[in-house]
This record gives sequence, C-alpha cells and structure tokens, in this order.
Amino acid sequence: MTTEVRDTAQAPRPVAGPRRGRLRYLLGILGPGLITGAADDDPSGIATYTQTGAQFGYGQLWTALWMLPLVTGVQEACGRIGNITGQGLARNIKDRYSLRTLRLLVILLAAANVINIGADIGALGAAAALIIHIPVAVLMIGFTALILALEIAVSYRRYAKVLKWLTISLLAYPITAFLVAEPWGEIVRATFIPHIEFSAAFFYVITAVVGTTITPYMFFWQTSQEVEENAGRKSRRSLRDLRTDNAVGMFISQAVAWFIIIVGATVLHTAHVTTINSAADAARVLEPLVKTFPHSGQIAQALFALGIVSLGMLAIPVMAGSTSYALAEARGKPEGLDLTPKQGRYFYGVIAASMVIGLGLNFTGVNPIHALVFAAVFNGIIAVPLIWFIYRIAADQRVMGDARSGWLSRATLIITFIGMAGAVVAMAISYIKG
Repeated sequence: MTTEVRDTAQAPRPVAGPRRGRLRYLLGILGPGLITGAADDDPSGIATYTQTGAQFGYGQLWTALWMLPLVTGVQEACGRIGNITGQGLARNIKDRYSLRTLRLLVILLAAANVINIGADIGALGAAAALIIHIPVAVLMIGFTALILALEIAVSYRRYAKVLKWLTISLLAYPITAFLVAEPWGEIVRATFIPHIEFSAAFFYVITAVVGTTITPYMFFWQTSQEVEENAGRKSRRSLRDLRTDNAVGMFISQAVAWFIIIVGATVLHTAHVTTINSAADAARVLEPLVKTFPHSGQIAQALFALGIVSLGMLAIPVMAGSTSYALAEARGKPEGLDLTPKQGRYFYGVIAASMVIGLGLNFTGVNPIHALVFAAVFNGIIAVPLIWFIYRIAADQRVMGDARSGWLSRATLIITFIGMAGAVVAMAISYIKG
C-alpha cells in the first residue's frame, strides 16, 4: 500500500549483485508475509473454498480476485505497525486506547482462535485417517502433542522452513484445474464480475470465505513477527522489503484459493455434490489429477491429506502464537518464540492451553468440516472491529510518524471494513428473514 513515508530512518535497500540475482534476493526477504499467506490457506480455508465451489459452482469465484487488494492492504498495515513501533498489535491497541478495549478484543480473538485451532486439529485427524488406519482421536492427540512440542522446542523459523516446502502439495489444485476440461470463458467472467444471491446460505458461505481470507490471527501474528524479524538487526528492514514480502504471500494465498474454488466447482458441483460432509468428500476434487493411475481415489486422498496436514501444522502454531502474543502484551508478560520455556512460561502456557482447549472441542461430536466453515464465519465477524483499530493506528502520525498510512492504504482499509461489516449484516438479515 502507498503511504506517506520517506523511510529516512531505515537502512538503504541492498542492491542485488550478479551473484545473488533477483530471485535470490527475493527469497532472502521473504518471511512474515510469506508465512502468513501460507497459513491463510489452512484447513479451514481449504474446506471453505471447496465448499463454496461445490455449493455455488463458480458463483463466488470473484471473491479471490476482489479480496486480494483488501487482504494485502490489511496485512501491509499490520506489518508496518510492527515494523515502525517495535510492538505487537495488542500493545499498540492498549497504548492507543485502553486496557478494557484490549481485553474485549483479546477475548474475541482467543475465542475465534480456539475454535479455529479445534477445527483444524479435527481436520488433521480426519485427513490423516484417510491414509493411516489409526483412530481419528488418537491422531488428533498425537498431532496436538507434536505441534506443541515443536513450537516450544524448535525455533518457529526453522520449523516453518521445513513446512513451507510441504505446502508445495497445494500445487495439486492448479494442476488439477488444468488437467480437467474447464469452461475458461465462464471462469474468467465469474472471476471479474461479482455474482450475488440473496439467500441465507449464500451469505453464510461468503462470510466464511471472507473470514477465512481476512482473519484476526493473521493481524496479530504478522505484526508481532515483524517485531521479531527486526530483533538483533542494526536497523529495521525497509518498508519496501516488507511490502514485497507481504504482496508475494497474499498473492500466493489468493491464487491457491482461486484454484481450489475452480476444482471444487468443476469436479463436485457439476457432479451434483453440493455439500462437503467429510474429508473424503473434500479429497474427491483431486481425483481427476490421478484418474489414470490404479487406486486413484486413494492417491487423491493421500495428496489431500498431505496438504491438510502440512498446512495445519503450519497454521495451528500461528493461531496459538497470535493468541499468546496478544495475551502476553495485554498483561505485560515476556513474549516471543525465541524465549526458553523457563523465560516464556506464560507465553508458552497460553499456546498450550489454546491447543488443549481446541483439541477438547473435537470431542463434542461436531462434524469437522462443518466446524471448519463455522470457524471461518466466526473469524469474519471478529475481524470487523479489529480492522477499524488497525485503520486508526496505522493512520496515526503520533504512532507511525512519516510511515503513517497514505490515502490508498486508508481507502483500502475502509473499503475492507465496510465490505466485511456488510457481509455480516447481510448474513444476519437473511437469517432473520429466512
């Protein structure tokens, strides 16, 4: 996003020499933005995008394109707040407003994140059970213990480097889209021209799509990760590098979402499968990719499981970490993934509690796929007030100095706020009238 900024206090952008090359330089600056973008396509996102494709065909495909500048703008503002202030989003809200306001927002964030963590843990178990013949409950407990141990014992940066390579499994969706006969003319029209249906089901799913794309845990996570990114540096990284990192991460996130909706519409909707009730149903969208192989159904399920597991193991620590950053900042406790367990007892305790409570939600008998979509809807509701606070902080010259939001950033955040609030209101009205 364009801002009124001179960048005078920041180190000059290094020039990529012939040896490094542009690609090597780009890979060197990718960090919080890329990880946040990858985490955006978590199991909740995959389930929601698959559901909208199955239920409405290409009818909501336009959301991927239209939300790209919005999610990019929101996350750029979050990253810029962390980069300039050296504080997480929660602490900035506390300093700019009040502890009471922050407590309310943190409670809402924690609730949204625990629901999302629980839904993602359930999805991990259900997806893994497609290829590993172990009870889902045992798999869920095992994944929870593994993720928690890795987040505490291993630097998240090292952990994320491994998992980022596993997200290559998401390429299965665009490959499938190009292998199947697609009505590309209709897809292009649906991408650029919004389609609206005035029904409770339509607004429920579109709120889920918006909520799983522009989601609260991403706000807190990227702000705090920009702070940690600058730790130990002689000078904070340039806003140009931050914006490039953020733009790449958000573009990848929305491109993957676009392809998931396409294959969901082409493979499931055209076959009159309009409701995703299980991980096996969601995995069916990948069957055309391997239809010429023996046991193509099992291979498709394995690809789906690999994507869900890798994305879940990447996203769950992000959600739990964002909750912990917010609570630690609200209470003035030490924070950061580089803390030792002894130094960060409170910080890691919140992470553990978030995962354990989320795990417990799976034993209430809720359908994992339905829980994923509900989590996305809940995130869409909670994001609305948070975007307002992000807008106010990022535009405040007293907080941001010359790096305050310019007209484009302010306009993008206001449009995002109005659009998300409108989706929530429309969903509520449609349910009342229905």
